Amino acid sequence: MSVSSPVPASPAPASAASAADTAAPTQAELLDFVRRAAADAELIASLPLDPEGRTWVRLEGPGGSEAWLIGWPPGTGTGWHDHADSVGAFVTAAGELKENALAARLPTDGWKTLELSEGVDRERRLPTGKGRAFGQHHVHEVLNESADRHAVSVHAYYPPLPQIRRYSRTGPTLRLEQVERPQDWQ
Repeated sequence: MSVSSPVPASPAPASAASAADTAAPTQAELLDFVRRAAADAELIASLPLDPEGRTWVRLEGPGGSEAWLIGWPPGTGTGWHDHADSVGAFVTAAGELKENALAARLPTDGWKTLELSEGVDRERRLPTGKGRAFGQHHVHEVLNESADRHAVSVHAYYPPLPQIRRYSRTGPTLRLEQVERPQDWQ
């Protein structure tokens, strides 16, 4: 998977921003924000798409949240990861994404390798207009499995991402591989 350099930051259109951005947004408010942003055809069309790597534009999220408009070329994905202490939401704005997730709360620290129990895997298909909210320490991977079509999505996280933990997965074995911090994304 290749990742393009970030596109310069762009504020969300007025239709996607909340007038009262003072309190910490809830998961439901983040989901409402990403749904409204994903429905903004002008915003979605403004994202430059790269045929080989993901592209993204930072948006102004509600209540100080971190928000992103992301383009997914065919066959790309995130790999297994979590968003640490942040809650979040995302909606597919174009195309279809697949989310593989774990329906188990993992310990946050003090481990490198875990053996997962049977029955913890969840799969969701998220066509245009569909999305979800999630809580802290939600472990998932997001994929565009299309062979020939880009997907576009809108994501929001609160608090702004303090770190992302990246994992490898072989069968039932999940291994912590890397911890990324905001300075790593600059």
